[in-house]
Amino acid sequence: MEYLHTMVRVGDLEAALDFWVNKLGLVETRRIDNEKGRYTLVFLAAERDIANVEKTRAPQVELTWNWDEHEYTGGRNFGHLAYRVDDIYATCRKLMDAGVVINRPPRDGHMAFVRSPDGISIELLQRGESLPPQEPWASMPNTGSW
Repeated sequence: MEYLHTMVRVGDLEAALDFWVNKLGLVETRRIDNEKGRYTLVFLAAERDIANVEKTRAPQVELTWNWDEHEYTGGRNFGHLAYRVDDIYATCRKLMDAGVVINRPPRDGHMAFVRSPDGISIELLQRGESLPPQEPWASMPNTGSW
């Protein structure tokens, strides 16, 4: 068995791409526009996974935009996506500066959670050992659900 991708339905493709690509840093690897089916599929990968994607088309996130449907609920019903990052604090700072709410701050120097515009929960994990606790993260409360 080999993991291929996770499909996430999005209500606003441009807002979704702004989050996943411009803010989170994933790279668009391919796009399929299906006029007959009235949908667009956009496949994304983490930069460090591009070589694997070129060989096996995995691992990826597939954003599915159904042209005639724009609202989805229950985004957390499948759990979350997880990505390992080189510096949890720098990643969270970059996301905050871009207007993303840090729902579960990295108080422990290891783990944080954010949500996409469509309510998808995303776990960010520090690569290697946890970083020493530091402010403002150490005393920052949770916001919303994650």
